[in-house]
This record gives sequence, C-alpha cells and structure tokens, in this order.
Amino acid sequence: MKKIAIIGASGYTGAQLTALLVADPAFAIQGLYVSEGSADKGKALADLYPVYSHISLTLSPLSDDAKAAIVAEADAVALATEHSVSLELAAYFYQQGLAVFDLSGAFRFADTAQYPKWYGFEHSHPEVLAQAVYGLAEWNAEAIASTRMIAVPGCYPTASLTALKPLKALLTESRPVINAVSGVTGAGRKAQLHTSFCEVSLTPYGVLGHRHQPEIATQLGQEVIFTPHLGNFKRGILATITVQLKSGTSRAEVAQAYSVYDQSSIVTVKEGQFPKVDDVVHTPNCHLGWKFDEDSGYLVVASAIDNLMKGAASQAHQCIKIHFGV
Repeated sequence: MKKIAIIGASGYTGAQLTALLVADPAFAIQGLYVSEGSADKGKALADLYPVYSHISLTLSPLSDDAKAAIVAEADAVALATEHSVSLELAAYFYQQGLAVFDLSGAFRFADTAQYPKWYGFEHSHPEVLAQAVYGLAEWNAEAIASTRMIAVPGCYPTASLTALKPLKALLTESRPVINAVSGVTGAGRKAQLHTSFCEVSLTPYGVLGHRHQPEIATQLGQEVIFTPHLGNFKRGILATITVQLKSGTSRAEVAQAYSVYDQSSIVTVKEGQFPKVDDVVHTPNCHLGWKFDEDSGYLVVASAIDNLMKGAASQAHQCIKIHFGV
C-alpha cells in the first residue's frame, strides 16, 4: 500500500483528492497539510466539508518537522497549492526521492521562458522541470509511469485536449476555436467578490490572454483560440470546439479518429449526441459529442468534464495509479 501526502488539502481539489484516495484500497493517506499560516490548520477535514464526515483526518501545518515526516514516511506527495508554492515544494520533495503529482501550473511548460509571461515568476528549478511529464492520463501513461515528476493538467486543457488530440492528423492550419464554460469552484475556495455566487453571471474572461491557451497549444502542437467563461453553477466544464478539417475528410475518418477511446472506461464518445455538465459532475468521466459537415469540412465537438474531478483530483488519482502500476 502506497502512502500519499496531500498538501493544500483544505481546498476543493485537495479535499476531493483526499476522498478519492481514502476510497482506494491501494493507497493510504500519510497526512493532510496546509500552510503554517492557514486558518484551517488543526481542523478536521470533516469540519470544513461535512460531506466527508466519514474521513477522520486532521489538517496539519506544513512545518519543517512535517516535511521531514513526509520524506520519511510517504511514497508520493500531491500538491494542490498555488503555482509559486508548488514550484518550491515540488522540487524539494522530488529531490528527496518522492514521486510528485503537482496540480498547479508550475511544471506544465517545458520551456522556462513561458513562466514569467503566464505565471509571473522565473522558473528556479530547470533540472526538475526537465524531468516533468504532462499528466494527461489517456495520452501519456507510459511517461507518467516512468517519471517521478508529474504535472497534472489544467481543467480547461483537459477538456479541450481530450476532444482535439484524436483529430491531430486531420487538422488544417486553421486554429481550432474553443469556447468553454466553468463552474465557480474553478476559482478556488478563497472568497472573492467577482466569484461570489450571487455576483456571477455568464461572462467571458481572460480573452486572448488566458494562461491555459498556451498550455493547450503546446500539448496539441498547434495554436488555438481559447475563450473561457465563468458560469453560475458550482462545478463542471463544457467546452464547445469548432475546427476545420482537411479537405476530403470523411465522417468515417472522424469516427475512426475517436475510436482511440473505444476501450476507455472514462471517456465516452457519441456522434450527434452532445453532452451536458450534469452528465459528468461528481464523476471522473469525460463525455464527448461531435458532428461533422462533410460539405464545409467543419466539425463541432463538445467536451464535458467535472473541473474538480477529471479536471483536477480524479486525473491526479489516475496519474497516481498509473505511476504505481495499480
């Protein structure tokens, strides 16, 4: 049984990952941690989230002694922390010999020049970054199994790339257009006026400048136009993508491209039947629906995931299972 330490366990994603690992007999929780200055230190997870009343674990401050205990006792650490915090913690635990599953953006780009532009810091650990693998579970399983530094993808990129990567050989140079809507839990647990449920009305944000655009483009190998939207619902993402395919592409070729998911227990693909968020919330699943117009060469594909599950915690859980051969 592998022991996992979870840092940032008081947030939505950290708590969700805790619940998934507690329910998996292959794993045990070494400990749940928050920053030493957190108001949640010393509290029971169930006090913050009564839905997890079956989990009798307490949030401990991440002191130097706690770090030493993690290194001595854990097989891996999962980081559900802010990007600049993950940058240092991931490098530290990796260098101590642990497997690291980082849910922030601190190790998603191989190119260090991307970090000042999109995350506001210089990447201070290029030697660890060089070992990082992008944890898109359905596409990078072999690499996830063979490295100890896994960068779990962002929620919007997971929805978008799951839909687009099967089509790579059919794409033209025209940029795929991605319009995606996320529930407010994507903004995290911290109270902010603009993400207060009473203040939220469906609206685009980060237009032509969101950090997930280059993440999608890098992993797809092609530039995209990505527009995120904030929706007035708690959890889930629906990405609707319009893409031009190569001249002469047939409907049968599109169906064949998506057959890559035929054996997947998580990704469901249906032609002409489009998903809705309620189909996937509280599940690790991705539902894809597509329709192709052979006359114009345009395809529309919609991708639905739960942003806290397949977009974060359950994909981290997938990566952990892949890495440890479970």
